[in-house]
Order: sequence, then C-alpha cells, then structure tokens
Amino acid sequence: MLQMTQGSAGDVMGGQPLLTLRDVGKTFSNGVTALAKVDLTIREGDFLSLLGPSGCGKSTALRLIAGLSTPTTGLMDWRGDGRHDRSSVGFVFQEPTLLPWASVFDNVWLPLRLRGMSREAATPAIREMIARVRLTGFEEAMPRELSGGMKMRVSIARGLVTKPRLLLMDEPFAALDEITRFRLNHDLLELWQEERFTVVFVTHSVFESVFLSNRIVVMAARPGRVFDEIAVDADYPRDEVFRTSPEYAALCRQGSRILVEAINAGANDDRH
Repeated sequence: MLQMTQGSAGDVMGGQPLLTLRDVGKTFSNGVTALAKVDLTIREGDFLSLLGPSGCGKSTALRLIAGLSTPTTGLMDWRGDGRHDRSSVGFVFQEPTLLPWASVFDNVWLPLRLRGMSREAATPAIREMIARVRLTGFEEAMPRELSGGMKMRVSIARGLVTKPRLLLMDEPFAALDEITRFRLNHDLLELWQEERFTVVFVTHSVFESVFLSNRIVVMAARPGRVFDEIAVDADYPRDEVFRTSPEYAALCRQGSRILVEAINAGANDDRH
C-alpha cells in the first residue's frame, strides 16, 4: 500500500464545491415526504457522513446524488454550474450485491465491462484494485467462498475500479462484526487518503462517523432534513490512538447529543 501523508481535516474542508443540494425535496407517489428543503454542499475531497435515525432520508439523499432517483423539488447543482454530471460516481450498497456466479475478478470487472472495456484491457485496473483492498490471491474465488468482510472488500473494489471522483456508501459495514468493521474503517480511510476521492457515507453510528469523517451532517426525520453539522477537525491518518483519545470521546458525546436532539425533533413533529 502507498504511504499515507499526515494532514488535518481542515486540509480537505477547504475544497471546492463538487455538488450542492439547494432546497431539495423528495415526495414518493404514496404521498410520503422523504426529504424537504435540504441544503447541503459536498466539497472536493470531503469524507462526509450522513448520520441520523431510520426514516430520516439518508439513503434517499444518496440515491438522489447517485441519479437513481430524481428530486421532487429543488436543484442538484454539480460544480456550481447547474449541470447534472454523474459520470464519475461509484456506489457501495449496504449489502455487497455480488454476482453469485462470478469470481471476485469478474465482479470487480462488471462496471468496466458495462462501459465496454474488455476483460483483457481491464485486467491491470482490476488487479490493482483487488490488491488495494487486500484480496490478492482471491481473484478466482466465488462469493460463496468469502467471509462477509471479504465480500464487502470486493464491493468496495468494484465501486472504485472506475476511479470515481465521488464514492457513495450506504451503511456498507452495518452487518459486520465490530472487529471487521474497525479494520474496514481503517482500510477505507487509507484508500481515501491515497486516492483523494470524495466520500458520502451513510451510517447510524456516531462512533463510526466521528472516526471516519471530516464533516458529519446530522439529519432529522418526518420530513427528512438537515438538522445540524459537526466539523471533525482531527488529523489524519486516524488510528487506535485517536479512537481512545479525549478528543474522540468529546466529539462522540457532541454527536450523540445532537443526534438525540434530531430524534426528538422528529418525534415532536409527529405530534403536531
């Protein structure tokens, strides 16, 4: 793996806007309003977590950004010029969603194959990404032969093999045991620091969001909306020293307090 460079969260927080959501809302055909009046700017190089209770629209926001759904109201403003350019977006779902009949190599090849790239032409990029997620030697393994953590590594490799500028991750580690989750947190940060892509990461975990992010956007429900934002101005790379530091503990307390306030705000709206 490449050597990580030391840097503060402030180094990425000054990035240029990549995507701005302006007054974005989403109402489904059944009348449920999943998002309302969402204003959010995602900057180049951000590791931005969307944190909130179930039903607050985190995954809906991710799908809008990915172009898998369209907003009912508002504007998705790419690079501040109004263009809807999603040609360089990767997506990692909560479940690995691997093709069960395809090898690790062929699962990672899939997005390049869909772009018309032959297996031979794609091989260097595929092998590089498999190595980056620490799966060298498992190229011909089938999904049924892999652990949950290994399957998620394949999913991450597939999401990054096209070298996207923006990687969207919808609770990718939620179903994993704590040890595997911690290891993948570390490896994801290492990849992010090496490649400098932008990440929008959906999670229910305050602890995970503080460890990974330079920005945490806390959302409230009914309707889904931005409730508050927390700047995590802690240096990268982050490791177990950071996880056990007073700074980390203080940020987790702050995140937990704001999350409780967001949950209560949604509950209060239900009573009105």
